[in-house]
Amino acid sequence: MKPLLMSWQFWAVLAALFAAMTAIFAKVGVEGVGADFATFIRTWVVIFALAAILTLTGEWQGLSEISARSAVFLVLSGLATGASWVCYFRALKLGDAARVAPIDKLSVVLVAIFGVVFLGERLSLPNWIGVCLIGVGAVLVAWRA
Repeated sequence: MKPLLMSWQFWAVLAALFAAMTAIFAKVGVEGVGADFATFIRTWVVIFALAAILTLTGEWQGLSEISARSAVFLVLSGLATGASWVCYFRALKLGDAARVAPIDKLSVVLVAIFGVVFLGERLSLPNWIGVCLIGVGAVLVAWRA
């Protein structure tokens, strides 16, 4: 079991599972609630859950242990996350979860492109074919015929 817990694939599959649950729970949750207020509530739940996890695992760190570079990029990541959540909840308020979530997952395509352009990562031809299929699949699922 230990090797499984150290596998990025295991955690990525769990992330996808929880992301799917997030879309369904959020779609029901935004009924009769403003999208921004719903995002606010969700954010507090995440903060409290992570505080509990850090406490239980003893992984709290002092801010002085974080480099300035890491701090800047974590702040930027937090701002991007907040913007993503605000946009996501507004989209869920207006559209079907089954159509909103695939468009949101176009982030997979963008991450592949940004990873190559900004991080110097490399993808093989089969990887690029997969990225293209994800993009086409997301558009086809969201297509209203």
